[in-house]
Amino acid sequence: MAIDGKALHYFEGEWIEGNPPLINPMSHATWMGNAVFDGARYFDGMSPDLDLHCERVVRSATTMGLDCPYSAGEIEEMAREAIQRIDTDEALYIRPMLWGDSGFIAPDPATTKFIMSVIESPMPKPSEGAKVCLSSFKRPFLDTAPTDAKAACLYPNGARAIREAQAKGFGNAIMLDTEGFVSETATSNIWLVKDGAAHTPKPNGSFLNGITRQRMIGLFEKAGIPVHERSMKFEEFLTADEVFTSGNFGKIGPVIQVEDQSYQPGPIAAKAREIYWDFASEGKKS
Repeated sequence: MAIDGKALHYFEGEWIEGNPPLINPMSHATWMGNAVFDGARYFDGMSPDLDLHCERVVRSATTMGLDCPYSAGEIEEMAREAIQRIDTDEALYIRPMLWGDSGFIAPDPATTKFIMSVIESPMPKPSEGAKVCLSSFKRPFLDTAPTDAKAACLYPNGARAIREAQAKGFGNAIMLDTEGFVSETATSNIWLVKDGAAHTPKPNGSFLNGITRQRMIGLFEKAGIPVHERSMKFEEFLTADEVFTSGNFGKIGPVIQVEDQSYQPGPIAAKAREIYWDFASEGKKS
C-alpha cells in the first residue's frame, strides 16, 4: 500500500511515523515470504469487528509457524491506542503484521517480529462500482498453499490476476479454484443476487471465509434476505440480477460490469451497505 498520508507504527516498544525500514535483506521474510497480516478499518468513528481481525492475525501467525508475542486482546488495545495517537479525521487502515526474521526454509518462531501499522486510507465510494473479468489464474487449495492464513505469499497470484484484468480494461478479476468453481475476486469475496436472494461461494479451502462476508450472512438473515452458500460457476455472474463484493477494505461495493455484461447498483447491494453501516454504528455506541 502506497503511503500518501499519515502513518503510525508500533514496533518493539516505540511509536514510529512514516514508512520506517525494518526488514533487512538477510531476514527470512525477505527471501522466504513468511509474513502474515490482517486489515481492519476505522471510519466515521467506527471500527467494526476489530476484535475478530486481531484474533485472525494470531491464527494466521500460528498457521505459518510464527509465534505471536501478543494476545488478540493486546493487539486490539494497541490498535485503539494508535487510532487515538494518529490524530486525523481521515479513514484508517489498521494492519497488524508478523514475520519470522530467521530460519532455514521454515521460520524460527522465536525470531517472530510484530508491527502494528495504522495508515490514512479513504474508503472507496459506492458510486465507483467495480468492473471485473474472468481471470486465467486460479486460487489454490489448502494442500498447495496456506489458504487458511492471511499470508502475504498468497497475494502475488492475485496481483497477476489484476494486471491481466487491467490489460483488458477492467479493474479486478474473478478467480476460479482449480476445480473450475468461482472462488473470489483478486481482492475480496464476491456475491450475486438472483430473485431477491444473495448467493456467494461456499468456503472450500480456496479462499478465506472473510470476516465481512460472515458478518453479512448474519445481517442478511436477520433482515429476512435468503443467503445461499454453494458452488458457483462463472456463467451465473453473467445472468445475475446484481453482483457485489464484500471485504474489509471497502466493506460492501457494487460490481457494475462482468465481462461484457453491465449492471446497475441494485437494491440488495444497497441494503447490504445500509445494514452493515447500521451494525457498525451500533458498535460505536456500545
